[in-house]
Amino acid sequence: MDASSAKLQVAGFYDKPSGSIQYVVADPQTRRCAIIDPVLDFDEKSGRTATKNADTLLDFIRGNGLEVEWILDTHPHADHFSAAHYLSTKTGAPTAIGEKVVDVQKLWKAIYNWPGFPADGSQWNRLFADGETFSVGGIPAKVLFSPGHTLASITYVIGDAAFIHDTLFMPDSGTARADFPGGSAAQLWRSIQNILALPDETRLFVGHDYQTEGREPLWESTVAEQKLGNTHVAACRTEADFVALREARD
Repeated sequence: MDASSAKLQVAGFYDKPSGSIQYVVADPQTRRCAIIDPVLDFDEKSGRTATKNADTLLDFIRGNGLEVEWILDTHPHADHFSAAHYLSTKTGAPTAIGEKVVDVQKLWKAIYNWPGFPADGSQWNRLFADGETFSVGGIPAKVLFSPGHTLASITYVIGDAAFIHDTLFMPDSGTARADFPGGSAAQLWRSIQNILALPDETRLFVGHDYQTEGREPLWESTVAEQKLGNTHVAACRTEADFVALREARD
């Protein structure tokens, strides 16, 4: 089956404290699914974690008769912890992230002076390379290396949908920041161009939404809609334009 013609079922779950969207994506024929960017709840005052978000995903999966095949992170997150390990213990499904996560781990290991931390990606079961393929049920999937927000960011193209994390936001919100250690506005521009090179009808699912002008949270657009209406894409004709805009904001 051609990845551009497969119809993936997508359910988004909004985490208000972090503005993050978590996804359960499923092949309706095989009932197999993947979880993308699950959030582990964290209370800043007490320093305690909880699994309310993750348990909501599990309830949805059970209620719809789905079987978890993958638990996928798009990148190491600065604004929340990942619930991937917890969900793996509950479902038996493997966890995965991009292979460049080891570069982020080495960077943060040095910044936080944490010599005993294993910066080898061993916290996940699989490290995806750029261009690597896998499947969700019978629906083909491909990994696109999408750095800029972080050194390790990847996009998952699954059937007719792409999960684009912190690259493009919804059209009225522009693009993600690129000022974290290892971030690069120039790399982010190139990653966005690769995403916009997908077919115009490709459904794009963002990693965050901050509800511009008080609207309700949104997370789905298309390549065509982003090309036409994204405020940062429309304002920037060149990489240099984008770098100047992004660095001024960051």
